[in-house]
Amino acid sequence: MRGGERVLETLCGVFPNAPIHTLLHYPDVISSAINQHPIHTSWLQKIPGMRRHYRSFLPVFPFVVGQFRLPPADLLLTSSHCVAKSLRPAHGTPHLCYCFTPMRYAWTFFEEYFGSKPLRALAVRPLLAWLRHWDRATAQRVTRFVAISRHVQDRIRQFYGRESDVVYPPVDTDRCTPGSTAGTRDFDLIVSALVPYKRIELAVSAYSKSGFPLRIVGVGSERARLESRAGPNVRFLDWQPDDRVLDLYRNCRLLVFPGEEDFGIVPLEAQACGKPVVAFGRGGALETVRDTITGRFFTEPTEPALRDAVEQAATQSWDPAVIRTHARQFGTASFLRGMADCIRRCLA
Repeated sequence: MRGGERVLETLCGVFPNAPIHTLLHYPDVISSAINQHPIHTSWLQKIPGMRRHYRSFLPVFPFVVGQFRLPPADLLLTSSHCVAKSLRPAHGTPHLCYCFTPMRYAWTFFEEYFGSKPLRALAVRPLLAWLRHWDRATAQRVTRFVAISRHVQDRIRQFYGRESDVVYPPVDTDRCTPGSTAGTRDFDLIVSALVPYKRIELAVSAYSKSGFPLRIVGVGSERARLESRAGPNVRFLDWQPDDRVLDLYRNCRLLVFPGEEDFGIVPLEAQACGKPVVAFGRGGALETVRDTITGRFFTEPTEPALRDAVEQAATQSWDPAVIRTHARQFGTASFLRGMADCIRRCLA
């Protein structure tokens, strides 16, 4: 599962009987802990091919979420990176939104979402002004915002004019632990969705030229294009179960994190295993990686900058215990304490 689903899984443990309302639901990609809840979907679920082509429907998500009619409840808790925060709660129901980001494709990543599809971009661009107005207006329905990072907190303030608390997403530092040895350390690792804004192409190009082995775990719309540009030292492993990903964390030399992210659970999972991270030095990585202590930053999204950071990280002597200690600050217990406090304040 990706980071958002892991957050939802943790919240499901806190509210074991709560119904879940979502635009789309695919049971095979989420855990049984989520699937055992009553799950209500939108009519988008019935459209053939929606799973593969959901991005083509992003502009209609606001209309669809507006059709949900929620029953009265003690609390509406939304986990939102797009339109969930715009759900209209029943009268008198307080609404706490755990916000991964304001709507990316409306505010900050339009080209990354639609730039590779010119016709789709042409159709969506005229809607941008309306999408931004709608997104800001419906953000006022939220009683209290919780941001996943200070980086997102700044964007909530900028785009919504709202203040927010910060509670970092949960990292399973009990499961993610160093192996009994330092591992083989004969490859570097990426664990990511293969979509444009993740900038996996940057790493593929840099490693194809350097020749050092790179393994990439993940699926997505960019898979075929990336593979066609990769050298023989770059291996695509598709989706992998958690145990296999843990084994890769433990055996890699370092993790590469080339995109600008709102937070980033993957770098912390790798650090919990005692592994350093080479990350683009913007966004959430500035809050999860300590430069020269638990990893290295590159400050320009270019191949030379990435290669230099990888070379520096590869020659530096790292202390796995120090790296893991840093990651443990982001454990599940910290998330639960922070969310419990935010819920109490929302209900007060």
